[in-house]
Amino acid sequence: MTAAVYYLRLSHQLNSPLPDDFMEPIMPLLLSIHFDVQKSILLAVVNLLIKNNVCKELVIEMGMLVPLLELFQSGDATAQCHSCACIAMLASAESNTDALLVDGIIPLLALAKSYDPKVQQDAAWALLYLTQSDWPTRILCQAGAIPVLVLLLQSSDPEVQFYSCTALCNIAAKQEHHPKMLSIGSHYLLKSLLTLMSSSVQKNSAQACRCLQTLSMNVLIQEQLMELEWVLPLKGLLKDSAPVWTEPAITLLSDLSAHPPNKDILISEGVLDGIGQLLRHHRSSCVIVAHSCKIITNLCSSCTGQQAVLEGLCLSGPLRAFLLPTLGDETLLHVTSCLQHMMTLDPLKCKLSATLTSEHVSRLVKLSGQSGNSQLSYNCAAIISKLDMSAEMRHLLRPHYLNVIEYLLAFLQRRDVQFQQLVIITVFNLQKDEGFVSQLADSELEVQLWKVQAQTEETRRLLQRIQPLSPSCVLNH
Repeated sequence: MTAAVYYLRLSHQLNSPLPDDFMEPIMPLLLSIHFDVQKSILLAVVNLLIKNNVCKELVIEMGMLVPLLELFQSGDATAQCHSCACIAMLASAESNTDALLVDGIIPLLALAKSYDPKVQQDAAWALLYLTQSDWPTRILCQAGAIPVLVLLLQSSDPEVQFYSCTALCNIAAKQEHHPKMLSIGSHYLLKSLLTLMSSSVQKNSAQACRCLQTLSMNVLIQEQLMELEWVLPLKGLLKDSAPVWTEPAITLLSDLSAHPPNKDILISEGVLDGIGQLLRHHRSSCVIVAHSCKIITNLCSSCTGQQAVLEGLCLSGPLRAFLLPTLGDETLLHVTSCLQHMMTLDPLKCKLSATLTSEHVSRLVKLSGQSGNSQLSYNCAAIISKLDMSAEMRHLLRPHYLNVIEYLLAFLQRRDVQFQQLVIITVFNLQKDEGFVSQLADSELEVQLWKVQAQTEETRRLLQRIQPLSPSCVLNH
């Protein structure tokens, strides 16, 4: 017993690798006829493995796996928990053979079904630990871990629920495992995750969202999810005051809103109104802002979607977010893409143009002229090109016409035809204001536009001299 206690104390204090000479006495202590000795040395091995003070491969080469597996069957909850932790860490060493890993996993799955909450919790943690790399995950799935993990979602222990849900999330990250995850009848996995999504334990509901979001990349799973009542619990999570719990829900909702069959359901369930409220209260979260804008973009194309946007806060939300100085370019891209898309829809275009303030116009012009992010420049300039040129809008734009002409000239000199065409569209729209026409007159932009026109006409004239290809020749090429 003295030797086992010595190793236990050493395992707590040691901050460097255990010398090989110290490894040899561990095996006899694990095989001791005294159970207290076995438990003490077992805990020492757990500590040494956790701190990476011993080589996993050496532990296995010395034959320690056999007594560790035997301690699985000891009936003592503490010994089972510690052996469980050892097996998980040893099995994660990728140099081990498949057979060795399976030898450890089978009893681990049995422990996961234990009626002892502590044993079940440690077994669930060990299974989670194994899903953090591809190779053990594959062996886990072959050994039948998925049904066990799904059953653990129904546990009364929140920690067991969290560990099993996180493990399933890791497994779902690889689509090769999706068929096995879906093979459990009656959509049991999806139903269990939806139930967990309504949990009062916030980290569990958020993790269920993450798991569903990972699974929803699979179109078949999205179709199965459609058959279940998934909108209500998801909407409930959007009302949480903490972004850390709201973000997984909005990310899942964003992915689901991109799936055409979901759009009418989401609109009819009032999701857009919830998104407007969300943007009002969580403007500091880039994740919430970006995915909210993606949802609005996905849902506003239909007549009912446009009506929902007009009746809710979905216009003011992106506009408020657009003025936030803390947003990075990636988030601004989502915001401006959303605004640009709404500007292509007449009912929203009129409302949006009337809602813009001088601050919005100034920021649009400034971002259109920046050179760091081409797509962001294009998005902002495209919004300006579609503005309703009312008297109020002309008043807002006039102080910026010189800057507008400057970025339009830069666009015209690009080789990208999309930017060149945007220049022409913008000039066509802004020339409704005599103030712009007077600024454009005799400017370098006007000179370049005349050159482009002359080049275009010359190109058209030259093309007319070429014998047109027959339709069959074009198709063959």
